Amino acid sequence: MEDYNRDREYLDVLQLVAPGTELREALARLLASRLGALIVVGDDSDVLEVVNGGVELNWEFSAANLFQISKMDGAVVMDEDISRIRFANVHLVPDPTIDTVESGTRHRTAERVARQTGKLVIAVSERMTRVTMYKDNWRHVILSVRVLISKSGQALQTMEKYKARLDQVSATLSALEFEDLVTLQDVVSVLQRAEMMQRIADEIRVYQAELGTEGRLIELQVEELMSGVEREKRNVIRDYRVEQRGKSVEAVELSLARLSDEELLQLTNVAQALGYSGAHDELDRALSSRGYRVLERIPRLPASVVDKLVKNFKNVQNIMQASEKMLDEVEGVGKARAQAIKEGLRRIAESSLVERYM
Repeated sequence: MEDYNRDREYLDVLQLVAPGTELREALARLLASRLGALIVVGDDSDVLEVVNGGVELNWEFSAANLFQISKMDGAVVMDEDISRIRFANVHLVPDPTIDTVESGTRHRTAERVARQTGKLVIAVSERMTRVTMYKDNWRHVILSVRVLISKSGQALQTMEKYKARLDQVSATLSALEFEDLVTLQDVVSVLQRAEMMQRIADEIRVYQAELGTEGRLIELQVEELMSGVEREKRNVIRDYRVEQRGKSVEAVELSLARLSDEELLQLTNVAQALGYSGAHDELDRALSSRGYRVLERIPRLPASVVDKLVKNFKNVQNIMQASEKMLDEVEGVGKARAQAIKEGLRRIAESSLVERYM
């Protein structure tokens, strides 16, 4: 959850400089005029400790005001809300022992101030005509709209290919579940593709945040491609995680997220995240679905009833073979719902088998 909150915070930071914002307009003017600048967003005591000299202004923030003030030597300090320009022409004196990967004086100062104060610091390079953002240990170079749209398009094309493959392995898994022929390899193949799609979507969301309103069409495409993917991944985990190892669904998801892109390519690593040993020969191990994934595809079947069915029958084969009377005896089912479950399972089984062998 901490990782999610940190990523969410950085997406919010990117939206501050998205096209159409006053801050982006000011940065664009500085680049067009080939002017350098150093801008600190935040004026609390931590920032004031590294400020030396300068002029206190307390002006209302606008692109024009920031552009004019940045023509002066020294850094500019703004308030946290980016509503007022607090100081101009200041000399920043961060702790010189703080590590930095930068080489230029302005960028070294920006990175050190960001690490020391935890505030957003923006460095504009007149020589390289580039804007770099720093916050804590995070560093990001702002790309042009043209480059961002190009990168987003390439990522969407890759995502479409992964989606087609995910649909294929997911349909295969469904058919195998009804035939009781599932192996661990079939399961981890679905999880691998779903996790890959999630990572590409996260990458595109960074582009979206930086594009602002320019990225609305891309956002709609991502939403369409990702529809049902997270639910599919979670249900596969619920159906096949090793309960004896004590790994919750959330723990499995975290284990998958912690795999590097290279590690994710190895199916044995995905199996290990589910709670299995990770041995290569274990991929041929026969498994039975608990039934969450299949039962959720039955219309108007409450999650509480799904949980009770899984608890009573243990796996999808037992649920399929159960009579309507046996289903009716489960709390919350009833005669009408028992009939709907039998009919729903029959329809899903037929559809899955047709998709597999077409």
